[in-house]
Amino acid sequence: MAYLQPVAEFLTAFACSVFAGAAVYITVVEHPARLACGIEVAATEFSPSYRRAAVMQASLAIAGFVCAVVAWLAGATTWWLAGGVLLASVVPFTLLVIRPTTKALLDPSLDKRSARAAQLLSRWGQLHALRSLMSTLALVLFLYLLMIP
Repeated sequence: MAYLQPVAEFLTAFACSVFAGAAVYITVVEHPARLACGIEVAATEFSPSYRRAAVMQASLAIAGFVCAVVAWLAGATTWWLAGGVLLASVVPFTLLVIRPTTKALLDPSLDKRSARAAQLLSRWGQLHALRSLMSTLALVLFLYLLMIP
């Protein structure tokens, strides 16, 4: 079982890196490109993009957290657990803070050409940037932990 800790640490860092990479890509590339196409197109494209990303990112956050817990239980420092909690915190942040905005954007009665749609898209982008920051901080911690003996 001596291999369990390093494997769990690697899987934690891997899941977190894919999550953070996707989150940063959405924040820096996809969402601004969506907005550049105009509010109506952005609001229309948001739904299919969000639905695909949500499943992938939730799975990665939970997998990263579980692997961090396994690493900690296998003998890793409590910093692995702390990083796992930070990564997992994106799930309640998404459900409690971002979800109301997301729900409003996904509402079929939303006028996709309205100022309200523009406001919601802007708000969603700001909130998602915080999520990207949270996962990037977790990733930096995990990469640091992998580098120290």
